[in-house]
Amino acid sequence: MTRHCHRCGWLWTLRDAPGRSESCPSCRADLRVCLNCRFHDRQAAHQCRERRAEPVAEKDSANFCEYFDFQLREWRGATRTDAREDEARAQLRRLLGD
Repeated sequence: MTRHCHRCGWLWTLRDAPGRSESCPSCRADLRVCLNCRFHDRQAAHQCRERRAEPVAEKDSANFCEYFDFQLREWRGATRTDAREDEARAQLRRLLGD
């Protein structure tokens, strides 16, 4: 398990979490963002499992959240895996005859 940029998968090798102004040297995406945080959860309220955190509107932009903790994960690419959304889109296509 390692820490990666949410957009391109660049490996973060430093021990400490990135600062608010740090960005990925590969794709220039902000690193201290909700999408890189271990508390980010698309199914939770405000997409965050940390109840004390202030809501953040832009999950892919740098923010001042004091509960940020860079998520350890295996990089699998930027693929979407939201089965409910995919099924809803498929039903809409069937309904419209596409």
